[in-house]
Amino acid sequence: MSAPDLTPLSMDELAAESATALPTKEVISLLDLNVNLDLALDLAAPIDLAVAANANIAAPIDAAVGANVLSTGSEAAALSDQGVLIDQTISGDAIATAPQDSSIDQSDDVVDPGTEPAPTDPALGDGDVTVPTDPASLLDGDLLNVDVNVALDADLAAPVAGAVAANANVAAPIDAAVAANVASVDSSATAISQQDAIINQHLDDVTAEATADQQAEIDQ
Repeated sequence: MSAPDLTPLSMDELAAESATALPTKEVISLLDLNVNLDLALDLAAPIDLAVAANANIAAPIDAAVGANVLSTGSEAAALSDQGVLIDQTISGDAIATAPQDSSIDQSDDVVDPGTEPAPTDPALGDGDVTVPTDPASLLDGDLLNVDVNVALDADLAAPVAGAVAANANVAAPIDAAVAANVASVDSSATAISQQDAIINQHLDDVTAEATADQQAEIDQ
C-alpha cells in the first residue's frame, strides 16, 4: 500500500468506532515465604558463693619531691625520712561454706512443631496431596514458594557452687625522695631517702576453711 492510499478517517467514521475493555490484570507474587519459628528455652543457673577473709593491711607512705625546671643557678633538695613499726597479728577463723541443693526438672516441655497439615484429596485418602491435572495451572500462583518450619527445644542448666576463705597479713611501707634539675646550668639536685621499717606479722592458731557442697539433680 502506497502513501497516497492512506486517506484519513472522517469524523463520522471516527464516531462509529467502538472499544472493548481489557480484562483485569492479575498481580502475582514472585516470592512467597512462610516461616514458622517455635522456640522453647529453659534456662536454669543456680549459683551459690560464700567468701570469708581475715586481713591486716598496712601501707605507710612518705614522699618528698623537689624540682627545678628551666632554671639557672638553682638548687633542688628532697629529704624523706621514715620510721615504721608495724605489728600485725591474726588470731581467728575464716570459714566459707556454700552448700547448694538444687533440683531442676525440664522434662515436661510441650513444644508445638509449628506445622500445618497438608491439603488432602478425599478421593485419594488422607495424607495424599492433590496433584493438578491441568498443565496451565502449574503457572498459577507464586513462582517460588518456600515454607520453613523450625521447632527448637533447648534445656540449659548450670548449677555453680563456690567457697573462698583467706587469712592474710599485708604490709607495704614506701619511702621516696625525688630531686630534679631540668635544662639548668650550675645547679645542684639532692635526694635523700632513709627508711627504717620494722614489721612483725603473726598468724596465731588461725583456720581458713572453704567448703563447697553441691547436690544437683537435673532432669532434661
